[in-house]
Amino acid sequence: MSAFALTACVTGPARLPENPQHELTSVAFFPQDTHQCGPAALATMLVSTGVDTTPEQLVPEVYIPAKRGSLQVEMLAAARRHGRIPLRLAPDFSALRTELEAGNPVLVLQDLGALGIRRWHYAVAIGYDPAREVLILRSGKKRRHLEREWYFLRTWQAGENWAVTITPAGRIPATATAAGYIRAVAGSESHLPTADIDATYAAALQRWPDEPLVLLASANHDYATGRLEAARTSYRHLLELQPDHLAAHNNLANLLIDQGCAAGAQAHARRALELAEKEPALAPAVRETAERAGQMTVRPASAGARCD
Repeated sequence: MSAFALTACVTGPARLPENPQHELTSVAFFPQDTHQCGPAALATMLVSTGVDTTPEQLVPEVYIPAKRGSLQVEMLAAARRHGRIPLRLAPDFSALRTELEAGNPVLVLQDLGALGIRRWHYAVAIGYDPAREVLILRSGKKRRHLEREWYFLRTWQAGENWAVTITPAGRIPATATAAGYIRAVAGSESHLPTADIDATYAAALQRWPDEPLVLLASANHDYATGRLEAARTSYRHLLELQPDHLAAHNNLANLLIDQGCAAGAQAHARRALELAEKEPALAPAVRETAERAGQMTVRPASAGARCD
């Protein structure tokens, strides 16, 4: 199953009364039109995060009439355009269950076909009843579609266990890893206002305070938005954890150049040059930084800056 599967839509019956102990009863529901499970499922996910939208509004963004379906890549891109952060889960049912227990609905892709005929279908998992081993979905024209775990796993596996959370800035999925989440943030960052990006990195730092990738991404964001002291603090903390982190040395050297801290800039630029011997692809940028640092003369720091 490639990452570019297209979907058609089917429905299923609902049984058993609602049980808030096992399902997210407040998640929106949009009955889907024929072949348009993509817009309906995406609207369900987005509305659950506070986006004011409908399947009809999303159709131009994700539905391909000639193919009678929606591409996964377009679904994720649309979520980003609406200021949300989509994150693919680990392809494991326990990850899906953990997200549900944390209050996060999960967008899933299933193959509901038979006899070798593919029938791709998007649904939104909203709950799991462990006693009955039943997954509860917003699916098709049914607000509550119940599927036995074994059947769901079979149909889900056909789509390579594709499952995605979609969260607002500052809310990190329960099963997210630091690397996966930072990649997801990077994909959405161009669509997010600065305040949302700030909230996202603040949440990431709170969850992973000593994770080098989080520290680097947060420092780079602070640097780009002019918060030089905050950026410097994160770069220095990163170098305490990983003294030979090439990007941290190079970026900190650039920051210190901006602050007029010649001695520090030159020291970090020299160390970056040494480390770049093993990273030839980064060498040109590092040499440029070293040249800028080398042109500085030691003088008092700019107003408000500390050159310690």
